[in-house]
Amino acid sequence: MSHTVRHETDFQRFVTTVDGEDAYVAYEPGDGNRWILTHTYTPTSLRGRGIAGAVVRAALETARNEGKTVVPVCWYAEGFIQRHPEFQDLVADSDS
Repeated sequence: MSHTVRHETDFQRFVTTVDGEDAYVAYEPGDGNRWILTHTYTPTSLRGRGIAGAVVRAALETARNEGKTVVPVCWYAEGFIQRHPEFQDLVADSDS
């Protein structure tokens, strides 16, 4: 199942709406061209359907297209990147 994910820059998140409920990954701008992925949220009723993965994937693809790197402080985003090596090159050193 494909999910339409939109980038809400004013709220610093990537979000999709399914069955009237929002699932999202939030970020904060970091130093330089970095996004700090702070929180992934999926309503309980939507879990287990790949929705969190869809919003994280959209955030990572956008980061790549915009020449950004990411710092995944959210456990879900960090795990997603570990499971998908094609995104590991986007991970920035959290100390710099």
